[in-house]
Amino acid sequence: MTSKLWSAGRVTEPSGIAAAVIVSQARVLLVRRRVVEAQLAWQFPSGAIEPGESAEEAAVRETYEEVGIHVLATAVLGERVHPGTGRRLVYVACDSAVGTARVVDVVELAEVRWCDHSELAELVPFPLHPAVRDHLDAVVARPLG
Repeated sequence: MTSKLWSAGRVTEPSGIAAAVIVSQARVLLVRRRVVEAQLAWQFPSGAIEPGESAEEAAVRETYEEVGIHVLATAVLGERVHPGTGRRLVYVACDSAVGTARVVDVVELAEVRWCDHSELAELVPFPLHPAVRDHLDAVVARPLG
């Protein structure tokens, strides 16, 4: 169930946050925020869905603004209220298209990293949304050995 907000006498849906789940060469892109929120320093590139914007459009825009790469949104994987932050998140699967990931938004980000399966588990302290977990289990490399 989606929560609703009252604004100027009418009910509106909160926009939420779009999180870009970007996989390239069997690794997933994570960013480290300068300000940790609810023990969550490493996360997917993400940001607010602006009025009139779809989650897919927001994921593509935020990725470019934060890490300087152009991505193609391929599917909405799911949404939830994040257990640590309490924010409504929409997870969007994306394919890396053009560019080299780097810190572009120096105010918000400290670092970017392409991670394999074990690094992802070490860096993200909360359980992944089941649809995100299933997607990454299928496409992100597991270390050898």
